[in-house]
Amino acid sequence: MKKILLASTALVASAGIASAEVSISGMAEMGIFNSGSANININTTTTVVSSAVVTLTSVTTTETEGDTQFFTDIDVTFKMSGETDGGISFGATVDLDENAAFAPATQGGETIFVSYGGATLTMGDTDGAFDAAMPEVLMAGGSINDDEENAGYNGNSGFDGKGDGQVARFDYAFDAFTLSLSAEQMDDGASDDNIIGVGVKYSGDFNGIAVTAGLGYQTGENMAFAPMATLNGAGFAFVSDAEIIGVGVTAGFANGFSAGLNYSSTDYDLDGLENTTHMGLGLGYEANALAVGFNYGAYENFAGVEDHDVTGYGLAVAYDLGGGLSAKAGYGSSTVELGDDEVQYDSFSLGLGMSF
Repeated sequence: MKKILLASTALVASAGIASAEVSISGMAEMGIFNSGSANININTTTTVVSSAVVTLTSVTTTETEGDTQFFTDIDVTFKMSGETDGGISFGATVDLDENAAFAPATQGGETIFVSYGGATLTMGDTDGAFDAAMPEVLMAGGSINDDEENAGYNGNSGFDGKGDGQVARFDYAFDAFTLSLSAEQMDDGASDDNIIGVGVKYSGDFNGIAVTAGLGYQTGENMAFAPMATLNGAGFAFVSDAEIIGVGVTAGFANGFSAGLNYSSTDYDLDGLENTTHMGLGLGYEANALAVGFNYGAYENFAGVEDHDVTGYGLAVAYDLGGGLSAKAGYGSSTVELGDDEVQYDSFSLGLGMSF
């Protein structure tokens, strides 16, 4: 990370700030990628989506091999931080890859926080309490196109983003534990519908094994859930209240191996929808400049649709060439099922990642 110190003695004296700093970091990626696609279409003559009733007459499946294309991506992040003489820390982060404008009512890639002691309030483009508590199973490596994040992968975002995208989260850290509470509004606060989350996370060391464990819960009202299928050739979604609970654990070993496991269950309030469950498993290995990660994920009753199962596995390999330059490769395979019908598709990428 390249840092540019922008605080002067005069600014520190006039603003009463003990310290202030602005740092700039960035990344760029180049290479090739190929993303396949597939679809299950439900043909029906009777549809009542509002109550999750769909009378299926037939199913049409399509699978399409993607074309290999050039890949380029760039991201610049500004981080600003300061601390008052009284020990209150504050700061903000702006990710220029996330947004082209900064609307005050809907976050646009910015994150702002204020912290004192073990308490921190964060607002903007940040995780809800469910996501903050739950560890992910991408244990090592990484690709330029995130191909390892297959259709069966779950990043534990819960219901984040199903509202206006602007999250407020309060964290309190003590010893090895962090308690989190979050809220996200629906309709920019115009309604009483909200997404509320709570979570607890533990990070510690047991005889040289680095362990992270988390438990999260989130509930929301009038949220949209879309199956991985089309209905009579068009996309569709159900709107329902729902709640999700999840637990996860990761472990890092001194020999370079790591492993992770998480599980979550989503319960919908809308009649006709089944509970969705997800299980994710991840393995990783890091040695010197090499990092390799594998993950597998499986949904049952995706988006509440009975017998709509989604599975996948992904592989990512990265080799550090030094100086912030890495060679990266990724592969993902996904399978989407609906009853007795299924489709399968793959994606891959190969290229260079640059960190500044």
